Amino acid sequence: QVQLVESGGGLVQPGGSLRLSCATSGFTLDYYAIGWFRQAPGKEREGVSCISSSGRSTNYADSVKGRFTISRDNAKNTVYLQMNDLKPEDTAVYYCARLRFSVCVLTESPYVYWGQGTQVTVSS
Repeated sequence: QVQLVESGGGLVQPGGSLRLSCATSGFTLDYYAIGWFRQAPGKEREGVSCISSSGRSTNYADSVKGRFTISRDNAKNTVYLQMNDLKPEDTAVYYCARLRFSVCVLTESPYVYWGQGTQVTVSS
C-alpha cells in the first residue's frame, strides 16, 4: 500500500537547521509531485513547499522562501526538506503528502496520501 514516512524532526535552537526526509513506498515516485505541509498548535495546516515529479518545478510559502529547500531523489524514493535559519514560528508538526498528479501545487485538496508527521520544535 502507499506509505509516506517522515523523519528528521527534533528540537533545534533558533538559527539552526534540520533536514526532513519523506520515505515513500507502494507507488512509483517518478510520476507524482510531493508536498510538505505543517500544522502548529491551534492553527490550520498550511502548505510549506512542493516539488513536481521531475524536480524541475518547486513552490514555497512566502514565510519559508530563502530558508527552506525541497529536493527529491526518485532513485531512493525519498523527498527532502532542508530547513535553515529556523525560527520559533516554524515550530509545528511537518507532514509530507503525495499529489494525484505530477504538477506541484500548495493547496490541500489534490493531495491524496499523507504521512503521520514529524515534530519540529525551534526553541532556545
